[in-house]
Amino acid sequence: MTQGSPGPQGNRRIDRVLAEDFLDGLAGLSMDEVRALRKEAEQEEVDLSYLRRLLQGRMDILRAELRRRSGETPGDLVDSLHHILTDEGTTAGPRGMGRHSALEPSRADSHRRHVEQLVADVDLSDMASHDEASLRKDVETLEREEQEVSQKRRAVQAVMDACTAEITRRYRDGDADVSDLLPSDTSR
Repeated sequence: MTQGSPGPQGNRRIDRVLAEDFLDGLAGLSMDEVRALRKEAEQEEVDLSYLRRLLQGRMDILRAELRRRSGETPGDLVDSLHHILTDEGTTAGPRGMGRHSALEPSRADSHRRHVEQLVADVDLSDMASHDEASLRKDVETLEREEQEVSQKRRAVQAVMDACTAEITRRYRDGDADVSDLLPSDTSR
């Protein structure tokens, strides 16, 4: 079972957020309850973004080693790591942590261990001990996992969007008061 795939109990946050009934009765919930649902989905999106970035970083390193071996890029892999692991060193474009969120990943160690288990036989500190075929196989494994994580991340973003749309609708329709967002004046 891959990280983030529904388990038999469905107790994980990803299972709750992507459950068919997560948004049931959204319009009838209090504003605080809608915000709590959105925050739960947002935290999951940040965690999935973090996991996705770990996967992409590993793929970038393995691909760079394969390019180095084929003669496409000269030099030592270690000397190139800074470039490889920054946004300009990837074809995927800028990669951040979620949708402009101030939240931090809540399961960073778990995600790191999961990525390491996917390609447990590849020690990134000793690339020379691995043949090209095993490196390519590991890139493919990481690519499949990244695609699954990206798909889940898009589904979680749709949940976030539904919660945001409900909050926006309430303000637009006058069901919520913008002044509730302002700090209360305690000097009166």
